[in-house]
Amino acid sequence: MRYVSTRGAAGDVPVGFCDILLEGLAPDGGLYVPESYPQVSAGTLEEWRGVLATQGYAELAFRVLSLFIDDIPAADLQAICARAYAAEAFGSRLVVPATPLAGRLWLLHLSNGPTAAFKDVAMQLLGELFAYELARRGSTLNILGATSGDTGSAAEYAMRGKPGVTVFMLTPAGRMSAFQQAQMFSIDDPHIVNIAVDGVFDDCQDLVKDLAGDLAFKRRWRLGAVNSINLARLLAQVVYYVAGWLQATSGPGQPVSFAVPSGNFGNICAGHVARRMGVPIDTLILATNENNVLHEFFSTGVYQVRGAADTYATSSPSMDISKASNFERFVFDLLGRDGARVRDLFGSPEFAATGRFDLSGTPGFAGLRERFGIVSGTSAHADRVATIARVHAETGVTIDPHTADAVKVATDLIEGVAEPVLVHETALPVKFAATIREALGHAPEVPAVFAGIEGLPRHVVDLPDDAAVLKEFIATRLTALAAG
Repeated sequence: MRYVSTRGAAGDVPVGFCDILLEGLAPDGGLYVPESYPQVSAGTLEEWRGVLATQGYAELAFRVLSLFIDDIPAADLQAICARAYAAEAFGSRLVVPATPLAGRLWLLHLSNGPTAAFKDVAMQLLGELFAYELARRGSTLNILGATSGDTGSAAEYAMRGKPGVTVFMLTPAGRMSAFQQAQMFSIDDPHIVNIAVDGVFDDCQDLVKDLAGDLAFKRRWRLGAVNSINLARLLAQVVYYVAGWLQATSGPGQPVSFAVPSGNFGNICAGHVARRMGVPIDTLILATNENNVLHEFFSTGVYQVRGAADTYATSSPSMDISKASNFERFVFDLLGRDGARVRDLFGSPEFAATGRFDLSGTPGFAGLRERFGIVSGTSAHADRVATIARVHAETGVTIDPHTADAVKVATDLIEGVAEPVLVHETALPVKFAATIREALGHAPEVPAVFAGIEGLPRHVVDLPDDAAVLKEFIATRLTALAAG
């Protein structure tokens, strides 16, 4: 298996998985994608059904990831998956259990990991992959990431204590819930550096891309990525689509649909990959909040990035994103995997100036629903509060605001899609106590492991939205760490 850039030119030499694992963005500014998607037969899926039932999620992950990773010895990859998906870390060998919710809806429980968010499923694997590859190379890595809520804590918990790894995590100042901030800022470790940026998540994400695009700085300070621009994270997420399908079906070829709350298009992009591989996914239901740039595109064919002033702070803050970095991977497939066209769209001065392009008149967009199975909808604060209250009244289950967005949109669009519909439960309610209290009249249950976390001392540095200032800070901090 080899990988290419979404902006690659004809004649570019594809590279192996371990060559891109520590890189993040491709040198041309594009995102890495498989040269072609591996295909999975109905027979293989039925074999995997037995694997999940008898050996658990870790072994399923090994089987799926082996289709994408052929430059790590099989025994080593199997051991990496076993460490990443230990039952002790996720509460069960299934890791992501699926349970019926109401009617045609199921919940795919993705939030049983160390930080109570779906990002743990990918980050725990990424941490093990990084540690393995760095040891094999005798090297170090300085991770630069951005978070709108959950990526940061999942990355920090996964990377903390890994030899040779330092994490610099950018957060939009004041834009995360109190619990999300506490999870990150309470970590007291010189190799975990939290930076609150004066801006929104998209500004943080742009800073990551600016520094990754400065190849001299990137190489000098050995910068790597944990955001979903890192392909390893995306591949890890493909596994739980397979696991969800296996749990919600009983035999070959039975279709299911998934409802996915999405801001950065990473989670649902993994579903797109699983569908392209041959997993019987009928429909991918994309749910946005008030920051509905993705819904606008799938409704109209027009992609229009919004600036900080027009990016709303909402009660589902992990989706407060108006520049979906993973979207480029989907557009690459939409445009027939034509790197030159993708480069003209995302790399053009016009896009840099306007943040806009229009694919409404293209043949690819005209057949999008039929070819890719994606539909979309949007949800607002009143919708998620009402949905949390309704689901709790009908089922006794408390869901978080992001999951509520997906339930609301799935309920709106459920006609015409295959059942069952697996809703991605992306975080535990404890992360969003204010909204849960508004919906239910009481605070969510706090798991014992998180008791008192919001009262712990905070370790965070405030910086302006300025790439030069960030570069100077990183260089100074790494120099100091090296000096002991």
